[in-house]
Amino acid sequence: MTIVAAIAHDEQPSKRTREHDEHQYLELIRRVLDTGDVRPDRTGTGTISIFAPPSLRFSLANSTLPLLTTKRTFQRGIIEELLWFIHGSTDSTLLTKKGVKIWDGNGSRAFLDSRGLQHRREGDLGPVYGFQWRHFGAEYVNCDKDYTGEGVDQLRECIEKIKSNPTDRRIIMSAWNPKDIPQMALPPCHMICQFYVQLPPAESPNSRPKLSCLMFQRSADLGLGIPFNIASYALLTHMIAHVTGTDAQELIIQLGDAHVYRDHVEALEEQLKREPRAFPTLRWARECIEHIEDFVYSDFVVDGYDPHPAIAMKMSV
Repeated sequence: MTIVAAIAHDEQPSKRTREHDEHQYLELIRRVLDTGDVRPDRTGTGTISIFAPPSLRFSLANSTLPLLTTKRTFQRGIIEELLWFIHGSTDSTLLTKKGVKIWDGNGSRAFLDSRGLQHRREGDLGPVYGFQWRHFGAEYVNCDKDYTGEGVDQLRECIEKIKSNPTDRRIIMSAWNPKDIPQMALPPCHMICQFYVQLPPAESPNSRPKLSCLMFQRSADLGLGIPFNIASYALLTHMIAHVTGTDAQELIIQLGDAHVYRDHVEALEEQLKREPRAFPTLRWARECIEHIEDFVYSDFVVDGYDPHPAIAMKMSV
């Protein structure tokens, strides 16, 4: 092989990634299946795992929405869960009533009892994501209490910093609160994110700033969880961009323990045979949304989503 050919051969994986961002996700699954450690896990299912793989980077430019295409994602569930986070809710029954049952296992009587949370009613997950985003540091009582004005509203602070001090290096939102973890049905997997605003160049003062998000996830279920997380943080970035007058630019996700559950291997091998299709785009049914809390499900219009069929995978609880 000539030097030129060798260089071209070495560049092929990165070239494929540039052509379609979903290849990063598929290549990560392949790497985990081929080289990962077999490990026990909290659920008793067992995983194949690697630690701290290279970051996943997804373009959000031109209203791109990285909904994975090698299998159909639960688009409605992703949006409803994100809205639930944004409103600071910790009651899983609110999602269940909308047909979104992704938290039912962790909110069940048996699971709460196993976590030592016998005093909680079924569906009360404790101070999980939304509570930390909107009321960090407040004293958690139960999912029915009104926490208005209590704790630190990290989401609101991020939005205000993007508007008023876009080069701030502390535009950060954390769901990881060690004090509250014993009260949570499930400690946060996607635990911290940072936003970054790229200002327009001096020669283009009328251009809009570009907004990117970096998220760190300590525990990453590549089969079921990560497709949700990619789409959710992409949507969150688009939403924040909309209310801050910026353009969504990029989502970067850094994983800690990246794993495949052993009962997902067969399904993922089938998914790896599929070729990614073009990502859809996102537009808003209403353009006049000023506040992050004002978004409703019907505001999200996803155009051009043409995925391969769904692949069933069991959720480990």
